[in-house]
Amino acid sequence: MKIGVNVLNFGPGTDPGVLRDWARTVEGLGFDLLMVSDHIAITPDVAERYPAPFYEPFTTLSWLAGLTTRVRLGTTVLIAPYRHPLLTARMAANLDQLSGGRLVLGVGVGWARQEFAALGIPFERRGRLTDDHLAAIRAAWDTDAYGGRRIPLWVGGNSDAGRRRAVRLGDAWHPLRCTMPWLHAAVGRLAADAAELDLPVPAFAPRIALRLTEAPVEGPDRLAGVGTIEQILDDLAQLRLLGAESVILDPYHGNPDETRHPHTAWQALATVAAHLHPRRTEQP
Repeated sequence: MKIGVNVLNFGPGTDPGVLRDWARTVEGLGFDLLMVSDHIAITPDVAERYPAPFYEPFTTLSWLAGLTTRVRLGTTVLIAPYRHPLLTARMAANLDQLSGGRLVLGVGVGWARQEFAALGIPFERRGRLTDDHLAAIRAAWDTDAYGGRRIPLWVGGNSDAGRRRAVRLGDAWHPLRCTMPWLHAAVGRLAADAAELDLPVPAFAPRIALRLTEAPVEGPDRLAGVGTIEQILDDLAQLRLLGAESVILDPYHGNPDETRHPHTAWQALATVAAHLHPRRTEQP
């Protein structure tokens, strides 16, 4: 099972130097994936959670590709309706080629109504637009004009529609920040969806929280990845048993001021890495 990190590419504490340090920390600690999120127009609904500066994912990952050598690069998640599908297909294919085949494209439908309005895209049609865009992207990648590249396509979304979209159009289903009981049940629903649609079951690649605590966190609302190091390692072990091929750790907890103190997240990542692969862990 591959373990990745959701890197904070936004907020008042983020700048090129911090992004460079994020990349070096993630790769230096031995993690397998480095992923960033996506917003274009930082409208008030976006800014409340993910304020400026917000570094555009393709631009940022292209730069980070030149600063890293091993770690895979990806989006968690690119908002599919925001760009023409042929532009997305072209940028993704070029980035994958320039990085030596390291790209993973995670996509989703989006949630920010004001951002959709600012971009002139109908919010109510975002699901259908995502379906159409993903089909067009996959078709483009199959042509010689795009290098015939087949980049792993992770489909995000915790809803029934998102899960079924992953079965129809994705290589993996990428649910975000859930409890362990929910994930256990969701894997069964994913298999049932695939059987109903008579399609292969996509890979399972969840993004979970990462918040270390000294005392155990109890209760049914505990997100996977929240608690003591023992709880977090147990969550990862359970996800491995559930068949997860990749798990992305998300150290952001919703307060933009966290971006001013990245060392807190880096220390949590170092603690996890020290237990996962102690012989190759380097402190950030």
